Amino acid sequence: MAGTDVGIDLGTASILVYIKGKGVVLKEPSVVAFDRDTSKIKAIGEEARLMLGRTPGNIVAVRPLRQGVISDYTVTEKMLKFFIQKAIGKKTFRKPKIAVCVPSGVTEVERKAVEDATYQAGAREVYIIEEPIAAAIGAGIDISRPCGNMIVDIGGGTTDIAVISLSGTVVSTSVKIAGDDFDEAIVRYMRKKHNLLIGERTAEDIKIKVGSCFAQAEVSSIDVRGRNLVTGLPKTVTVTSEETEEALRESTAQIVEAVHSVLERTPPELTADIAERGIVLTGGGAMLRGLEELLESKTGINTMTAEDPMKCVAIGTGKYVEALSGNYRDGDGKKM
Repeated sequence: MAGTDVGIDLGTASILVYIKGKGVVLKEPSVVAFDRDTSKIKAIGEEARLMLGRTPGNIVAVRPLRQGVISDYTVTEKMLKFFIQKAIGKKTFRKPKIAVCVPSGVTEVERKAVEDATYQAGAREVYIIEEPIAAAIGAGIDISRPCGNMIVDIGGGTTDIAVISLSGTVVSTSVKIAGDDFDEAIVRYMRKKHNLLIGERTAEDIKIKVGSCFAQAEVSSIDVRGRNLVTGLPKTVTVTSEETEEALRESTAQIVEAVHSVLERTPPELTADIAERGIVLTGGGAMLRGLEELLESKTGINTMTAEDPMKCVAIGTGKYVEALSGNYRDGDGKKM
């Protein structure tokens, strides 16, 4: 029986698992809840996310990945094992071949930690792929041609920006400003402007429902509940999309600046390609309203969001393993 090819987008905010022939079969938050006293895991994924900020003292809900890298090795390993088994089922005889993506700026040590955790979680072979390359493959770009493509992959913990040509990264940068920072910026803004304390889940709700980083034609609003910092009592405030633009201005400006710095270092031939083909946005953070317009207004380059930006990296990672299997069979004459 042939082993399964699995692609994993090991994200700070969510984990997506792609299986050859089936597509993305699992998308869960990368959150683990465990009991401090017994060190036993209580819940993983969506169930654990619902516990964020709502647990009693002995149970903690944590994100074992911070800014795209592993911050808690043992928990990550258990989480990976859980998701791999959930995705492929326990009945498989052969261990799967797994490709995992990492942000483009990770160190050798961080890369090794991801590799080890994946082997421990039950992989037969592990391939590590850089996030922008996986995102480009998943967005349907033919990266093997000698032609410049610019990818801006905005995840939960990091934003990876890269210019890709001939299946490799020519210029890239990874900034630790992404979806989570948007949430934190909203939390700070609410505290400063409305004296209201809100949790990260509420902040994420605001971002998804009315979040914007460019002036929109229609102003939308949402009612937000939190704790009034003056009286200490619950309070409801109406937040508009204009306010979120003000709250997110600093974070989005840093992403624009990073895109700018990559463009400055790009060889002129490839810059010409990018000016013609445009910038492609991927990742969950790319769904923030007004991001395309913001980048367009600051760079003068046409910007578009990939179809289903959340899944791009997972699909690209999976396709990468499939391509590797194919190459291996051709090169060696042996069937996998």
